[in-house]
Amino acid sequence: MVVHHRFLRYQLSPTALPIVGLVDDSELRVTAILNTSTGVPYSELYDIVEGHPDLDASYKFELVKGSERNVSDVIKLPPFSGRDILCIGKNYADHAREFNQSGFDASDKNDQPTFPVFFTKRATSIVPDGHAIYLHPEVTNSVDYEGELGIVIGRGGTGIKKEDAWKHVWGAVIINDVTARDRQRDHKQFFIGKSLDTFCPMGPYVVPSSSLNFKELHLTTKVNGEIRQSQNTFELIFDVPTLIEVASLGISLQPGDIIATGTPYGTGMATSTYLKEGDIVEVSIPPLGILRSPVSSNPSVTLPIRTKRSTYGQALSEFGL
Repeated sequence: MVVHHRFLRYQLSPTALPIVGLVDDSELRVTAILNTSTGVPYSELYDIVEGHPDLDASYKFELVKGSERNVSDVIKLPPFSGRDILCIGKNYADHAREFNQSGFDASDKNDQPTFPVFFTKRATSIVPDGHAIYLHPEVTNSVDYEGELGIVIGRGGTGIKKEDAWKHVWGAVIINDVTARDRQRDHKQFFIGKSLDTFCPMGPYVVPSSSLNFKELHLTTKVNGEIRQSQNTFELIFDVPTLIEVASLGISLQPGDIIATGTPYGTGMATSTYLKEGDIVEVSIPPLGILRSPVSSNPSVTLPIRTKRSTYGQALSEFGL
C-alpha cells in the first residue's frame, strides 16, 4: 500500500520545542505540520489523533513553509509519551510455549492462555528510536528484547464490541517491550520487569490505518544483524478486536492510547542469550520503519527527555522564520 501519512515527532535541538511532521516517501526529509486552529506547528500526536479520528488517506495537512529538514539532522522523540502502554503477554502460540517452558513464567502453568494477559509499561520507560536501552546492572542480569506491533487507539470509549473495534484503531507504531526476565519471574506480575527506565523504545514513525493492511504487516527483530524474530503480526492468539473489547471492559480507552499486541517466538530467554553492552537491537515492520536501539551499561542514558509546548513566535523562530 501507498503510505500517505508517515508521522515523526522530533526536535531541532536538545532544548528546542517538540514538533510533529510528515516524512516523505524517501524517509529522508521531514516537514512540520501546522495546527491551523492555533497557528503553530503540532507538538503532540495526541492532538492529531483526537482531531482526526477517521484520518482519510486523501487528507492534506497544511505544512509549515520553510520547515523541511533532513531526518538525519533532527532529534527523534517518542511518538507518544506521558501515558502507560497497555501490553499483551503470550499472544503468539510459539512464544507462549517458549515463555511457559523457560522457567520465567510465574503467571500460568498452561502453554496458551485462555484469556488475554494484560499488563502495563510505565510511561517513564518510553524512549525514542536511536535512544539506548540501559542494562540496569544493579537491578537485573537478564535484559531481553521483544519486538511488537503497537495499535494506536483513535476513537476512545468503553464497552467496545469486537465487531466495532477496527473503527477505534487509528494506526500503528513499533514497540520494543524490553524485559528484565528475572524481575518478571520474581515479582509474578510483569509491571516491574517491564517498566525499568528505557525499557520501552517506540517509533520511529506512526502510520495511520488508511495507509496500512494489517493482514500483511511482518515483524522482524535483529540483534547485531542476526534475525531473532520473524512473523506476520496478524497471527495472534487473541486478535486486535478481541484485545480492544477486553481492554475496554468498564475501562475508558482514550485517543492516542497504545496497545502493544505481544511478541513472536525468538526472544533471548529460550537460550539465555541476553542483551549486553554494545549490542544493537533493530525491530522492523514495513512501512512503520526500523526501531533501532543500542544497548548500554552507562547510567547517563536514563536521563529524562524533556519537552515543552510552543508559542507562535517560538515555533517559527526555531525554523529561522
